Amino acid sequence: MSKEDEGKEPIKEEEGEGEKKPSEVAENQLVSSGIRIGTTIATKHMKPFINRTREDGLNILDLNKVVSRIEIAGKFLSRFDPKKVLVHTTREAAYTPVQKFCELTGASYILGRIIPGTLTNPSLPFHRDADVLLVVDPQIDLQAIEEAKRMNIPIIAICDTNNVCNFVDLIIPGNNRGRKSLAMIFWLLARSYMINAGMLSPGEQPKYTPDDFETKLEKDQEIEG
Repeated sequence: MSKEDEGKEPIKEEEGEGEKKPSEVAENQLVSSGIRIGTTIATKHMKPFINRTREDGLNILDLNKVVSRIEIAGKFLSRFDPKKVLVHTTREAAYTPVQKFCELTGASYILGRIIPGTLTNPSLPFHRDADVLLVVDPQIDLQAIEEAKRMNIPIIAICDTNNVCNFVDLIIPGNNRGRKSLAMIFWLLARSYMINAGMLSPGEQPKYTPDDFETKLEKDQEIEG
C-alpha cells in the first residue's frame, strides 16, 4: 500500500461477482438502454469486464458484471451519511440522472466544472466536505478525482471500456456516454442504495422510472411541452 492509500478504507468487493444477480428490470430493458455498449478501445483496467467484441469493433460489457458492480456500489454508498456522499459530473447527459439520484437518496452533487480547491481547501466558501465521491467519467471528471485522492476520499466511477482507472477504488462498468444508459445506471444505483439504506423494501420501486432519470434534449422538451 502506498502512502497515498494509507488510512483509506478499502472498498471490499463481494463474492460471486459476475454471477447472475436478481433485478427488477428485464434483461431486454437493460440491453435496449445501451448500458453494456462500450467503445472500440479496451484499456487494461476494463478488459476484465468485457464480454466480447462485435464485428464493428465495439466492445460489449458483461451485463452481469455491470449489474453486480452497481449493486456493490449501492450497498457501499448506503453506509455513509448521504450528506457526505458527493456525486460529480461534467457530462450534460448525466445531469438529470445525477439530480434524480441525489433527490431520492439525499446525496449532494456538483454539475459542470469543479473549481480547484472544492474538496481540498476548507477556507473556500464553496468547499465541500465529502466522505465518498462518485463520478460519471474518470477522464473528464479528473479534477475531482485528483482532489479526492489527495484527501483520501474513496472514489467510485462509472467507467467505459476506454477509461483509464488508476485512481478509482471501485469501477462501475457501463456506457457512461449515452442518455438512456446513464439513466438506467443511476436508477439501478438509486434503487440499490435505497434498499440497502432501508428506504425501500426489496420488492418496492422508486417513485421515478428509468425514463424519468433520462436527460431530455431541448427538442425533446419542446415536443413534450
